[in-house]
Amino acid sequence: MVTTRSRLPEGDSADAAVFSHWLEMLPDDFDEQDRLMLRKAGEFALAANPEQRLPSGETHMRHALSVAEVLTKLRMDRETLASALLLGVLRDPEITLDMLRRELGDSTAHMVDDLARIDLLTDLSSEVSAQEEAQHAENLRRLLLGIAEDVRVILVVVAEQLHLMRSARKLSLELRRRLAKETEEIYAPLANRLGIWQVKWELEDLALRFLRPDEYKRIASQLDGRRADRERFIKEIIELLREKFLAVGIDAEINGRPKHINSIWRKMQRKAVDIEQIFDLRAVRVLVDDIAQCYAALGVVHGLWKHIPGEFDDYIATPKANLYRSIHTAVIGPQEKTLEVQIRTREMHHHSELGVAAHWRYKENAKQDSDVERRILRMRQWLESSDEAADGPESETEATRIYVLTPKGKVVELPKGSTPLDFAYSIHTDVGHQCRGARVDGHIVQLNRPLRSGETVEVLTAKNGTPSRDWINPHLGYLHTAKARNRVKQWFKQLDFDHHVELGRAALEREMTRLSIVQKPDLEAAAAKFNLVHVADVYAAIGRGDLSPIQVAGWGSRERAEAVPKTLTEPPREQPAIKGEVVVAGVDDLMTTIGRCCKPVPYDPIIGYVTRGRGVTIHRSDCPNIRAMKNQEGDRLVKVHWSAHQQETSYAVDFLVVAGDRKGLLRDISTILTNEDIDVIGVNTSSDRKTDSARMRFTVEVHDMEQLSRLLSKVEQLPDVNLVKRLV
Repeated sequence: MVTTRSRLPEGDSADAAVFSHWLEMLPDDFDEQDRLMLRKAGEFALAANPEQRLPSGETHMRHALSVAEVLTKLRMDRETLASALLLGVLRDPEITLDMLRRELGDSTAHMVDDLARIDLLTDLSSEVSAQEEAQHAENLRRLLLGIAEDVRVILVVVAEQLHLMRSARKLSLELRRRLAKETEEIYAPLANRLGIWQVKWELEDLALRFLRPDEYKRIASQLDGRRADRERFIKEIIELLREKFLAVGIDAEINGRPKHINSIWRKMQRKAVDIEQIFDLRAVRVLVDDIAQCYAALGVVHGLWKHIPGEFDDYIATPKANLYRSIHTAVIGPQEKTLEVQIRTREMHHHSELGVAAHWRYKENAKQDSDVERRILRMRQWLESSDEAADGPESETEATRIYVLTPKGKVVELPKGSTPLDFAYSIHTDVGHQCRGARVDGHIVQLNRPLRSGETVEVLTAKNGTPSRDWINPHLGYLHTAKARNRVKQWFKQLDFDHHVELGRAALEREMTRLSIVQKPDLEAAAAKFNLVHVADVYAAIGRGDLSPIQVAGWGSRERAEAVPKTLTEPPREQPAIKGEVVVAGVDDLMTTIGRCCKPVPYDPIIGYVTRGRGVTIHRSDCPNIRAMKNQEGDRLVKVHWSAHQQETSYAVDFLVVAGDRKGLLRDISTILTNEDIDVIGVNTSSDRKTDSARMRFTVEVHDMEQLSRLLSKVEQLPDVNLVKRLV
């Protein structure tokens, strides 16, 4: 339980002395190893910017110790306390993340890094309209959850906000109100979602005190007695109920709390009533095993005290729309004080706290978001599990979305893996079309670099800029979101049809040249297959990006593979499962060998040559050796086609790279081959000093033509590469 009472010494004691006192006052749960680690963290904190002070007048060390004190009351581990002590230390250029990692471990260093990123976002204000304000605050909360992969980081952030609010009276009126508004909109709801109730209540009360001081004083003056007295009253009620329930054989778990001032004020506003009509200023909750015990417990409560007419709700018999179930009743308790009693089963309670009826949803009127709810559920389960606390949070809270900022501070939500180009299209279609570069946190980055939560993204545009066809190439990774890809494709569709035809024809010829495909594809058959009318429509579809050149370049071979083979001497017959990669017309399971001279790859046009004793050798149809055989040994050539049931087989293929001779070229190509999981059989390189150029011949193993096309596309994108071509 968090209280405002601190164990830190008051006055102008030196930071080092205050830190030593704090270490000595740590609970006995912290052993010598824990204290040694915290001492190391404190030494870093004492060495970092010792002369700087916060607007409240505190030194950074005093501030960090106060935050750590809050976390100590929450029974957090040494890594969390160490990261709190290290708040702001990375601003000191003499202290690096590597130093913290060596001295304090990866987990603590990672938390400090996340806290430093969040610290850069302290100015969370943004010029948003009144209609956007609620969604903007929600996005800011999600931004913090997105940055912090470890729930303990959020706990440090919330604890720091609590300490800032406790010391806010030392700030100017403007700073105090701004801090209170951020607390009300961002940090108190975060504490609420994570189930840190005492922190949440104190944050809300302090925010109300600074934002609406008159309302706060009016309600505080109307409450009978101090909060400590109300808490004592609740404790006595719990003891009495526990005794009565045991007497009738009810095994109940009972807890309670006096309603805090902010909650009272909100209920008065929502119901338009005065404080005399609020009957849950004091409330207890009773958890039992089954529904029968719920009603038995209700009988005990009504037997003890007189219930208030009109203040009884049976949400077990009639659940709410969100499936919330519980019994609520209000009674006149001891000393003629009103008391609310909620009775439910443990299963109902779990549903109300973590299921679709969770308390924070209706309190914040938040829209359902399965990703956010999943992360919050895992975080709360870890926080509530003392057995897992020592091992740190589980890793199953990884977000599937990111939250980045515009230069003006507006939060933009994107799927995880989104790039600056996705960000540009999320702002406006025209911004995406005209995008020519991006700055992330002030640094120029590539347009296909994945973004991280918390980064500030600035789009650089050209007035007459237009999309690039590379943007819709999935292998290059420029666009992650379907929405952005569709907008780029739509732009290309709106281009002049004739221009699309020319672009498509050029792209197809370039692909066939690069892959050394000589046999022209059957474009009329391709048009029919893709529900197009004319050959020109096929070219236009390639030009628009609806079809890739590789889909059309080898047209005919794949389709023959899928068809039932026919021979001149045998009628068609069923071949449900061909085991080999190549099928000889009319013959099952005949031994075949891939020709080394032309190295065909699925789905090159191919032909077979019947050898003496080694089965059939498979060649490309345009192989020079085959052309020489047609006149002399034409009777030994047989029709073959690729099997429709390809096995996981690799095929050797050669390709040539001509590029400017530079350092690192071979390394860059090797990186692409490694990332594509392609094995290299041979490499032959040569350099021409006169032209300052390099020629590289690679022999690699690929599964099919599509993998080869993808490889050549990526190599072609490397700097200084002039030509990439398959060799046959």
